[in-house]
Amino acid sequence: MTHPAEPLVLDPAGADPHAEGARLRARGPATPVDVLGVRAWSVSDPALLKRLLTSPDVSKDARRHWPGFEEAVAHWPLALWVAVRNMFTAHGADHARLRRIVAPAFTARRIAALRPEVETIVGGLLDELAALPADTVVDLRARLAYPLPIAVIGRLLGVPEEDREGFRALVDGVFDTTLDTEAARLNTERLYGLFHAFIAARRAAPGDDMTSLLLAARDEEGDGTGLGEQELADTLLLMISAGYETTVNVIDQAVTALLTHPDQLAHVRAGRAGWEDVVEETLRHEPAVKHLPLRYAVTDIPLPDGRVIAKGEAILASYAAANRHPDWHGPTADAFDLTRPGKDHLAFGHGVHFCLGAPLARLEVATALRALFARFPGLALAVPAEELRRTPSLITNGHRTLPVTLGRPAD
Repeated sequence: MTHPAEPLVLDPAGADPHAEGARLRARGPATPVDVLGVRAWSVSDPALLKRLLTSPDVSKDARRHWPGFEEAVAHWPLALWVAVRNMFTAHGADHARLRRIVAPAFTARRIAALRPEVETIVGGLLDELAALPADTVVDLRARLAYPLPIAVIGRLLGVPEEDREGFRALVDGVFDTTLDTEAARLNTERLYGLFHAFIAARRAAPGDDMTSLLLAARDEEGDGTGLGEQELADTLLLMISAGYETTVNVIDQAVTALLTHPDQLAHVRAGRAGWEDVVEETLRHEPAVKHLPLRYAVTDIPLPDGRVIAKGEAILASYAAANRHPDWHGPTADAFDLTRPGKDHLAFGHGVHFCLGAPLARLEVATALRALFARFPGLALAVPAEELRRTPSLITNGHRTLPVTLGRPAD
């Protein structure tokens, strides 16, 4: 295989991610790309990506391991993605420390305890939809996919209901990769203003929520084992953005896939596939995150084709391209198939940075889908599938709106 010398420029709007994924795969296991002006190695081969995601030779700490960090912070629209101080950008012992502090919020027991609350929230949202005339066109992303995870993560963290919409709008800006550097900077500034005001309020009136637990874990003794003030704000940012944006997209993409593949919905209704199959195949077929910036080579890393990712070079995990790799899922990798025997994917990452909130996301999506399709058996897209417009992002993977007609609710 000959390898193109020039990097592939990734589309900031992410308008056609699967064609882009095919181009990445055609260029080899890893290939140079341009990410809004920053050069990185996109890795789309699942075997290589898993190896790099578990290698001590790959770091997420830009300050320590990326010579381009200072320039990126000054001029790159995605500066926040590499500058935050939380689990997302931590490496080695520092990552283990931060993950250990947050992990208690996502134990199996805590997630199981949230199930009745998730079911109640879903039921309330569907009650509101059932009260509408049967022929009403409803944006299901706005009326179900958004409010469910925002309510769940808001209650988990203790965010007052009246503040959740403000957080949501600014977190949307974090994922919008069409913003220029100044617009992204202003969005970040407003976001931190909200976070610091929220932290101050929880410090003044702590409750039975994760934010209060994190505040209690602050390191008052100065021995480096607790959360610093910036780490606290950035950890909350990570939990809100990861806890809501990804779940929104999976609900959106799962509904879209089922409504555009009636044969697959028939498998579920006939008992040949379960809602968990829908969740996993959606995560494989249309993962919530297409590309995740960034990781860095701690030392020179030889590639299978003889090339080398040089020490200090940036690495982009291209999850959407890897999930559809024919070496992993065969010639039908592009198909949405609930009966596929292996639905393995990298939608939640891999290795020590595997998403802590994965069980909660799976619970929310399966609960929403099960209840939605039971309540509205006549659910249908209100526009042709090709008219659905993707969110403007090379990172996140959803639609701007999801217009549907509900039909008559079931008794």
